[in-house]
Amino acid sequence: MAQELSFRDVQVASSEIEIRKIGVTDLWQALKEGYDDFNATPSYVPFLIVIYPTFAVLLSLFLVGGDLFYLAFPLVAGFTLLGPAISIGLFELSRRREEGLDLKWRSAFEFIHSPTFAPIAALSLLMMILYVAWLYLAQMLYIGTFGMEPPASLATFWNELTTTRHGAALIMYGVGVGFLFAFASLALSVFAFPLLLDKTASTITAISVSLRGVTGNIWVMAIWGLVVTVLLTAGAFFFLIGLAAVLPILGHATWRLYRKVVG
Repeated sequence: MAQELSFRDVQVASSEIEIRKIGVTDLWQALKEGYDDFNATPSYVPFLIVIYPTFAVLLSLFLVGGDLFYLAFPLVAGFTLLGPAISIGLFELSRRREEGLDLKWRSAFEFIHSPTFAPIAALSLLMMILYVAWLYLAQMLYIGTFGMEPPASLATFWNELTTTRHGAALIMYGVGVGFLFAFASLALSVFAFPLLLDKTASTITAISVSLRGVTGNIWVMAIWGLVVTVLLTAGAFFFLIGLAAVLPILGHATWRLYRKVVG
C-alpha cells in the first residue's frame, strides 16, 4: 500500500486544484460508469449483511423504545447525509479499478493505514454532527407544530399530518429544512471524500475543493442531487432492500463524477 500511496505524499492546497465545468450529459456518463464499476465489483452483499440489519435494529430501538415514530422519516431521510462517508470503500474500489489494482473488499479499506485516514475520519465526524443536528431540528419542528406530547398512535399522527394545518406546516418546514441540510451535505462532502482518497490534503482543503466543485457547477449539481433523491426514494420503497444496489451504484458514480469535475 505504501507504494500505491507514494504519488500522493505531497499535500496539496485548494488553489492548486482545477475545477472543471461539466454538463448534464456528464451526470448520465458518471451513472453509466458507476454501474459498470458496480458490475465489476458487486458490493450489494456488504450493504445487505452489515449496514441495513444494523440500521434496522437502531431504528427499531430508537422509535419503538421511545415512542418517537414521528421521527421515522427524518431518521431515514437524514441517513443520506452520511452517504458519502459510508461510500468511502466504494470510492476506493473505483479508484483501484482505474489503476488496475485488486478489487477485494479488504483492499478497499487499506487507506486507514495512510496519511489520508485522519482527514477522512474528521470529515466523517462532521457528517455525523450534521446528521444529529438534522434530527434535533426535526424534533424541534415537531414540538413547535404538534406540541410536547407524542402522538397516541401512528394512525393518529398520519391523520393529523395529512388533514390538519399544523400537519401541513410540519411537512412544509420539514421539507425546507431538510433541503438545506441535504445541500450542505452535498456541498461539503460530495467531492471531499474522493479527493482525500486521491490526494494528500487536509480536511479544510477537501471541503474547499468540494464547495468550489458544487458552486462552480451549481445547476448541474442540483440535478445530480435530484437524481440521487429519486433513486434513493425508489430504492427505499422496497423495504430498503433496493438501496443495497442503489447506494453502491451512486457511490461508484460519485467517484466518476469527481474525476470529471476535479482536475
